[in-house]
Amino acid sequence: MYTPRFTITNKILKNIGLVEACREVIDHAPLLPYYEKEFKKDALVRSIHHGTHIEGNELNFTQAEKVMMGQAVVGRERDIQEVINYRKVMEYVESQSEDLKRQLSEDFIKELHKMTVDKLLSFERRGIYRSTQVVVRNSLSGEVTFTPPQAIAVPFQIQELVSFINEEKEDQIHPVIKSGAVHYEFVRIHPFLDGNGRVGRALSTFILFQEGYDIRRFFSLEEYFDRDAARYYDSLQSVERRHGDLTTWLEYFTEGLAIELSKIKERIEKISVDGKLKERLGGEPLLLSERQLKIVEYIQKTGFLQNQAFKTIFPMVSEDTVLNELKGLMSAGIIKKAGKTKGAKYIMS
Repeated sequence: MYTPRFTITNKILKNIGLVEACREVIDHAPLLPYYEKEFKKDALVRSIHHGTHIEGNELNFTQAEKVMMGQAVVGRERDIQEVINYRKVMEYVESQSEDLKRQLSEDFIKELHKMTVDKLLSFERRGIYRSTQVVVRNSLSGEVTFTPPQAIAVPFQIQELVSFINEEKEDQIHPVIKSGAVHYEFVRIHPFLDGNGRVGRALSTFILFQEGYDIRRFFSLEEYFDRDAARYYDSLQSVERRHGDLTTWLEYFTEGLAIELSKIKERIEKISVDGKLKERLGGEPLLLSERQLKIVEYIQKTGFLQNQAFKTIFPMVSEDTVLNELKGLMSAGIIKKAGKTKGAKYIMS
Protein backbone atom coordinates (compact mmCIF):
# COMPACT_ATOMS: atom_id res chain seq x y z
CA MET A 1 0.00 0.00 0.00
CA TYR A 2 1.12 3.56 -0.67
CA THR A 3 2.92 5.10 2.31
CA PRO A 4 3.93 8.78 2.02
CA ARG A 5 7.38 9.67 3.30
CA PHE A 6 7.88 13.04 4.97
CA THR A 7 9.16 14.81 8.07
CA ILE A 8 6.97 16.92 10.35
CA THR A 9 8.92 20.17 10.39
CA ASN A 10 8.35 23.26 12.51
CA LYS A 11 6.93 24.97 9.43
CA ILE A 12 4.35 22.23 8.89
CA LEU A 13 3.42 22.27 12.59
CA LYS A 14 3.00 26.04 12.51
CA ASN A 15 0.83 25.85 9.39
CA ILE A 16 -1.37 23.07 10.81
CA GLY A 17 -1.73 25.02 14.07
CA LEU A 18 -2.90 28.07 12.14
CA VAL A 19 -5.31 25.96 10.09
CA GLU A 20 -6.85 24.55 13.28
CA ALA A 21 -7.17 27.97 14.90
CA CYS A 22 -8.83 29.48 11.82
CA ARG A 23 -11.05 26.45 11.36
CA GLU A 24 -12.36 26.85 14.92
CA VAL A 25 -13.28 30.50 14.34
CA ILE A 26 -14.79 29.95 10.88
CA ASP A 27 -16.82 26.86 11.81
CA HIS A 28 -18.37 28.55 14.85
CA ALA A 29 -18.83 32.11 13.61
CA PRO A 30 -22.52 33.11 13.67
CA LEU A 31 -23.02 34.58 10.20
CA LEU A 32 -25.99 36.17 8.56
CA PRO A 33 -27.44 33.89 5.83
CA TYR A 34 -26.54 36.47 3.19
CA TYR A 35 -22.85 36.25 4.07
CA GLU A 36 -22.93 32.45 4.39
CA LYS A 37 -24.26 32.23 0.85
CA GLU A 38 -21.81 34.81 -0.51
CA PHE A 39 -18.76 33.13 1.06
CA LYS A 40 -19.68 29.77 -0.49
CA LYS A 41 -20.39 31.30 -3.88
CA ASP A 42 -17.12 33.25 -3.83
CA ALA A 43 -15.11 30.14 -2.92
CA LEU A 44 -16.76 28.11 -5.67
CA VAL A 45 -16.10 30.74 -8.35
CA ARG A 46 -12.48 31.11 -7.25
CA SER A 47 -11.95 27.33 -7.25
CA ILE A 48 -13.39 26.91 -10.72
CA HIS A 49 -11.68 29.93 -12.29
CA HIS A 50 -8.23 29.32 -10.83
CA GLY A 51 -8.53 25.53 -11.13
CA THR A 52 -8.88 25.88 -14.89
CA HIS A 53 -6.74 29.00 -15.36
CA ILE A 54 -3.67 27.24 -13.99
CA GLU A 55 -4.08 24.72 -16.83
CA GLY A 56 -4.05 27.46 -19.49
CA ASN A 57 -7.70 28.50 -19.57
CA GLU A 58 -7.86 32.06 -20.96
CA LEU A 59 -11.17 33.19 -19.44
CA ASN A 60 -10.82 35.88 -16.78
CA PHE A 61 -12.56 35.72 -13.40
CA THR A 62 -15.64 37.67 -14.52
CA GLN A 63 -16.06 35.56 -17.65
CA ALA A 64 -15.75 32.35 -15.67
CA GLU A 65 -18.40 33.57 -13.22
CA LYS A 66 -20.75 34.40 -16.10
CA VAL A 67 -20.25 30.95 -17.62
CA MET A 68 -21.10 29.40 -14.25
CA MET A 69 -24.31 31.44 -14.19
CA GLY A 70 -25.26 30.24 -17.66
CA GLN A 71 -24.54 33.56 -19.37
CA ALA A 72 -22.94 33.87 -22.78
CA VAL A 73 -19.32 35.03 -23.05
CA VAL A 74 -16.90 35.46 -25.93
CA GLY A 75 -14.12 32.91 -25.61
CA ARG A 76 -12.69 29.67 -26.85
CA GLU A 77 -15.19 26.82 -26.77
CA ARG A 78 -12.70 24.64 -24.91
CA ASP A 79 -12.21 27.26 -22.19
CA ILE A 80 -15.96 27.63 -21.70
CA GLN A 81 -16.45 23.87 -21.57
CA GLU A 82 -13.64 23.47 -19.03
CA VAL A 83 -15.38 25.91 -16.68
CA ILE A 84 -18.74 24.19 -17.13
CA ASN A 85 -17.13 20.82 -16.46
CA TYR A 86 -15.18 21.88 -13.42
CA ARG A 87 -18.28 23.36 -11.82
CA LYS A 88 -19.97 19.97 -12.16
CA VAL A 89 -16.88 18.33 -10.67
CA MET A 90 -16.85 20.61 -7.61
CA GLU A 91 -20.58 20.19 -7.05
CA TYR A 92 -20.16 16.41 -7.33
CA VAL A 93 -17.29 16.49 -4.80
CA GLU A 94 -19.46 18.48 -2.40
CA SER A 95 -22.46 16.16 -2.70
CA GLN A 96 -20.44 12.95 -2.39
CA SER A 97 -18.44 14.15 0.61
CA GLU A 98 -21.59 14.53 2.70
CA ASP A 99 -21.43 10.79 3.43
CA LEU A 100 -18.53 10.78 5.90
CA LYS A 101 -18.43 6.97 5.99
CA ARG A 102 -18.22 6.58 2.24
CA GLN A 103 -15.36 4.42 1.00
CA LEU A 104 -13.61 6.04 -1.93
CA SER A 105 -13.43 3.87 -5.04
CA GLU A 106 -11.68 3.86 -8.38
CA ASP A 107 -15.09 4.40 -9.96
CA PHE A 108 -15.36 7.70 -8.07
CA ILE A 109 -12.01 8.83 -9.49
CA LYS A 110 -13.04 7.76 -12.98
CA GLU A 111 -16.31 9.67 -12.62
CA LEU A 112 -14.39 12.80 -11.67
CA HIS A 113 -12.34 12.39 -14.83
CA LYS A 114 -15.38 11.85 -17.04
CA MET A 115 -16.88 15.10 -15.78
CA THR A 116 -13.60 16.99 -16.10
CA VAL A 117 -13.03 16.10 -19.76
CA ASP A 118 -16.64 15.88 -20.92
CA LYS A 119 -16.77 17.03 -24.58
CA LEU A 120 -13.01 17.68 -24.43
CA LEU A 121 -11.76 14.13 -24.95
CA SER A 122 -13.28 11.41 -27.11
CA PHE A 123 -15.78 9.19 -25.33
CA GLU A 124 -13.47 6.16 -25.24
CA ARG A 125 -10.82 8.15 -23.32
CA ARG A 126 -13.07 9.53 -20.59
CA GLY A 127 -12.58 7.77 -17.27
CA ILE A 128 -10.11 5.35 -18.87
CA TYR A 129 -6.55 4.96 -17.65
CA ARG A 130 -3.91 5.79 -20.21
CA SER A 131 -2.39 2.90 -22.17
CA THR A 132 0.67 4.77 -23.43
CA GLN A 133 3.69 6.43 -21.89
CA VAL A 134 3.46 10.21 -21.47
CA VAL A 135 5.77 13.00 -20.32
CA VAL A 136 5.00 16.29 -18.60
CA ARG A 137 6.54 19.34 -20.25
CA ASN A 138 7.03 22.93 -19.20
CA SER A 139 4.28 24.84 -21.03
CA LEU A 140 6.68 27.72 -21.82
CA SER A 141 9.99 26.05 -22.66
CA GLY A 142 8.73 22.65 -23.82
CA GLU A 143 11.30 21.01 -21.56
CA VAL A 144 10.38 17.61 -20.10
CA THR A 145 9.92 18.22 -16.37
CA PHE A 146 8.58 14.84 -15.29
CA THR A 147 8.11 11.31 -16.61
CA PRO A 148 5.17 9.51 -14.94
CA PRO A 149 5.23 5.73 -14.34
CA GLN A 150 4.65 3.38 -17.25
CA ALA A 151 1.04 2.79 -18.23
CA ILE A 152 1.13 -0.84 -17.09
CA ALA A 153 1.79 0.34 -13.51
CA VAL A 154 -1.11 2.81 -13.35
CA PRO A 155 -3.96 0.49 -12.25
CA PHE A 156 -1.89 -1.06 -9.47
CA GLN A 157 -0.62 2.28 -8.16
CA ILE A 158 -4.10 3.81 -8.18
CA GLN A 159 -5.38 0.79 -6.24
CA GLU A 160 -2.65 1.39 -3.64
CA LEU A 161 -3.58 5.07 -3.40
CA VAL A 162 -7.26 4.22 -2.91
CA SER A 163 -6.33 1.76 -0.15
CA PHE A 164 -4.31 4.46 1.56
CA ILE A 165 -7.23 6.91 1.37
CA ASN A 166 -9.68 4.38 2.85
CA GLU A 167 -7.35 3.06 5.54
CA GLU A 168 -8.47 3.64 9.12
CA LYS A 169 -6.00 3.40 11.98
CA GLU A 170 -5.37 5.12 15.30
CA ASP A 171 -2.17 6.85 14.21
CA GLN A 172 -3.64 8.12 10.93
CA ILE A 173 -1.92 11.24 9.62
CA HIS A 174 -3.58 14.64 9.89
CA PRO A 175 -6.33 15.19 7.26
CA VAL A 176 -4.55 18.22 5.76
CA ILE A 177 -1.31 16.27 5.33
CA LYS A 178 -3.29 13.33 3.94
CA SER A 179 -4.96 15.64 1.41
CA GLY A 180 -1.60 17.02 0.33
CA ALA A 181 -0.06 13.57 0.01
CA VAL A 182 -2.98 12.34 -2.12
CA HIS A 183 -2.71 15.45 -4.29
CA TYR A 184 0.93 14.77 -5.06
CA GLU A 185 0.64 11.01 -5.52
CA PHE A 186 -2.25 11.31 -7.94
CA VAL A 187 -0.49 13.79 -10.23
CA ARG A 188 2.69 11.68 -9.98
CA ILE A 189 0.83 8.61 -11.23
CA HIS A 190 -0.78 10.74 -13.94
CA PRO A 191 -3.35 8.03 -14.70
CA PHE A 192 -5.20 9.76 -17.55
CA LEU A 193 -4.12 11.30 -20.83
CA ASP A 194 -5.48 14.72 -19.86
CA GLY A 195 -7.17 16.41 -16.91
CA ASN A 196 -4.94 14.93 -14.21
CA GLY A 197 -4.25 18.27 -12.50
CA ARG A 198 -7.92 19.17 -12.17
CA VAL A 199 -8.90 15.68 -11.00
CA GLY A 200 -6.01 15.60 -8.53
CA ARG A 201 -6.97 18.93 -6.99
CA ALA A 202 -10.65 17.92 -6.82
CA LEU A 203 -9.69 14.63 -5.17
CA SER A 204 -7.55 16.50 -2.65
CA THR A 205 -10.50 18.78 -1.83
CA PHE A 206 -12.76 15.74 -1.44
CA ILE A 207 -10.35 14.32 1.16
CA LEU A 208 -10.53 17.55 3.17
CA PHE A 209 -14.33 17.70 2.96
CA GLN A 210 -14.84 14.07 3.96
CA GLU A 211 -12.34 14.27 6.81
CA GLY A 212 -14.34 17.09 8.39
CA TYR A 213 -12.28 19.94 6.98
CA ASP A 214 -14.85 21.39 4.61
CA ILE A 215 -14.67 24.55 6.80
CA ARG A 216 -18.12 25.60 5.58
CA ARG A 217 -16.79 25.34 2.01
CA PHE A 218 -15.47 28.90 2.23
CA PHE A 219 -11.95 28.26 0.92
CA SER A 220 -10.21 27.79 -2.43
CA LEU A 221 -6.76 26.20 -2.58
CA GLU A 222 -6.85 26.53 -6.36
CA GLU A 223 -6.40 30.29 -6.06
CA TYR A 224 -3.29 29.82 -3.92
CA PHE A 225 -1.81 27.43 -6.50
CA ASP A 226 -2.66 29.66 -9.46
CA ARG A 227 -1.37 32.91 -7.95
CA ASP A 228 2.18 31.55 -8.28
CA ALA A 229 1.91 28.59 -10.63
CA ALA A 230 5.69 28.35 -10.99
CA ARG A 231 6.05 27.76 -7.25
CA TYR A 232 3.18 25.23 -7.31
CA TYR A 233 4.85 23.12 -9.98
CA ASP A 234 8.30 23.54 -8.45
CA SER A 235 6.96 22.33 -5.09
CA LEU A 236 5.46 19.27 -6.76
CA GLN A 237 8.75 18.59 -8.53
CA SER A 238 10.66 18.93 -5.24
CA VAL A 239 9.47 15.45 -4.27
CA GLU A 240 11.35 13.82 -7.12
CA ARG A 241 14.42 15.95 -6.38
CA ARG A 242 14.25 14.74 -2.77
CA HIS A 243 13.96 11.11 -3.90
CA GLY A 244 10.30 10.72 -2.92
CA ASP A 245 10.32 12.84 0.26
CA LEU A 246 7.15 15.00 0.44
CA THR A 247 8.35 17.39 3.14
CA THR A 248 8.93 20.47 0.96
CA TRP A 249 5.69 19.89 -0.94
CA LEU A 250 3.72 19.51 2.32
CA GLU A 251 5.24 22.69 3.74
CA TYR A 252 3.98 24.48 0.64
CA PHE A 253 0.57 22.76 0.70
CA THR A 254 -0.14 23.39 4.39
CA GLU A 255 1.03 26.98 4.01
CA GLY A 256 -1.55 27.49 1.27
CA LEU A 257 -4.46 26.33 3.40
CA ALA A 258 -3.20 28.36 6.37
CA ILE A 259 -2.98 31.53 4.25
CA GLU A 260 -6.38 30.99 2.64
CA LEU A 261 -8.16 30.32 5.95
CA SER A 262 -6.43 33.28 7.62
CA LYS A 263 -7.87 35.58 4.96
CA ILE A 264 -11.35 34.14 5.43
CA LYS A 265 -11.08 34.39 9.21
CA GLU A 266 -10.19 38.08 8.94
CA ARG A 267 -13.15 38.73 6.63
CA ILE A 268 -15.51 36.88 8.96
CA GLU A 269 -14.30 38.74 12.03
CA LYS A 270 -15.12 42.03 10.31
CA ILE A 271 -18.72 41.09 9.59
CA SER A 272 -19.50 38.55 12.30
CA VAL A 273 -22.03 39.45 14.97
CA ASP A 274 -20.47 40.42 18.30
CA GLY A 275 -18.83 37.87 20.61
CA LYS A 276 -21.55 37.94 23.27
CA LEU A 277 -24.17 36.96 20.69
CA LYS A 278 -21.88 34.24 19.34
CA GLU A 279 -21.55 32.78 22.85
CA ARG A 280 -25.29 33.03 23.45
CA LEU A 281 -26.10 31.23 20.19
CA GLY A 282 -23.58 28.48 20.77
CA GLY A 283 -21.79 29.34 17.54
CA GLU A 284 -24.72 28.51 15.28
CA PRO A 285 -25.39 30.56 12.10
CA LEU A 286 -28.19 33.10 12.47
CA LEU A 287 -31.45 32.32 10.72
CA LEU A 288 -33.07 35.61 9.83
CA SER A 289 -36.13 36.39 7.78
CA GLU A 290 -35.69 38.27 4.50
CA ARG A 291 -37.04 41.44 6.13
CA GLN A 292 -34.70 41.11 9.12
CA LEU A 293 -31.77 40.60 6.78
CA LYS A 294 -32.66 43.80 4.91
CA ILE A 295 -32.93 45.69 8.19
CA VAL A 296 -29.51 44.54 9.37
CA GLU A 297 -27.91 45.35 6.01
CA TYR A 298 -29.49 48.82 6.08
CA ILE A 299 -28.19 49.53 9.60
CA GLN A 300 -24.74 48.24 8.67
CA LYS A 301 -24.64 50.63 5.71
CA THR A 302 -26.12 53.75 7.32
CA GLY A 303 -25.26 53.20 10.98
CA PHE A 304 -28.87 53.35 12.24
CA LEU A 305 -32.54 52.97 11.33
CA GLN A 306 -35.42 55.27 12.25
CA ASN A 307 -39.15 54.75 11.85
CA GLN A 308 -39.45 57.24 9.00
CA ALA A 309 -37.15 55.06 6.89
CA PHE A 310 -39.46 52.02 7.12
CA LYS A 311 -41.29 52.96 3.90
CA THR A 312 -37.97 53.34 2.09
CA ILE A 313 -36.96 49.76 2.88
CA PHE A 314 -40.44 48.18 2.83
CA PRO A 315 -42.82 50.34 0.73
CA MET A 316 -45.60 47.71 0.77
CA VAL A 317 -45.28 46.59 4.43
CA SER A 318 -47.13 48.03 7.42
CA GLU A 319 -45.25 49.77 10.23
CA ASP A 320 -46.51 47.20 12.77
CA THR A 321 -45.03 44.36 10.71
CA VAL A 322 -41.65 46.09 10.55
CA LEU A 323 -41.75 46.73 14.30
CA ASN A 324 -42.35 43.02 14.90
CA GLU A 325 -39.28 42.19 12.80
CA LEU A 326 -37.29 44.70 14.86
CA LYS A 327 -38.49 43.09 18.10
CA GLY A 328 -37.15 39.75 16.89
CA LEU A 329 -33.76 41.26 16.13
CA MET A 330 -33.66 42.97 19.53
CA SER A 331 -34.62 39.75 21.31
CA ALA A 332 -31.73 37.98 19.59
CA GLY A 333 -29.37 40.74 20.72
CA ILE A 334 -28.47 41.75 17.17
CA ILE A 335 -29.73 45.32 17.38
CA LYS A 336 -30.77 47.66 20.18
CA LYS A 337 -32.97 50.72 20.48
CA ALA A 338 -31.52 54.09 21.42
CA GLY A 339 -34.20 56.53 22.65
CA LYS A 340 -37.92 56.10 23.35
CA THR A 341 -39.71 58.56 21.09
CA LYS A 342 -40.54 58.55 17.37
CA GLY A 343 -37.01 59.83 16.85
CA ALA A 344 -35.51 56.71 18.42
CA LYS A 345 -32.79 54.94 16.47
CA TYR A 346 -32.16 51.23 16.01
CA ILE A 347 -28.44 50.42 15.95
CA MET A 348 -26.27 47.30 15.95
CA SER A 349 -25.76 45.90 19.47
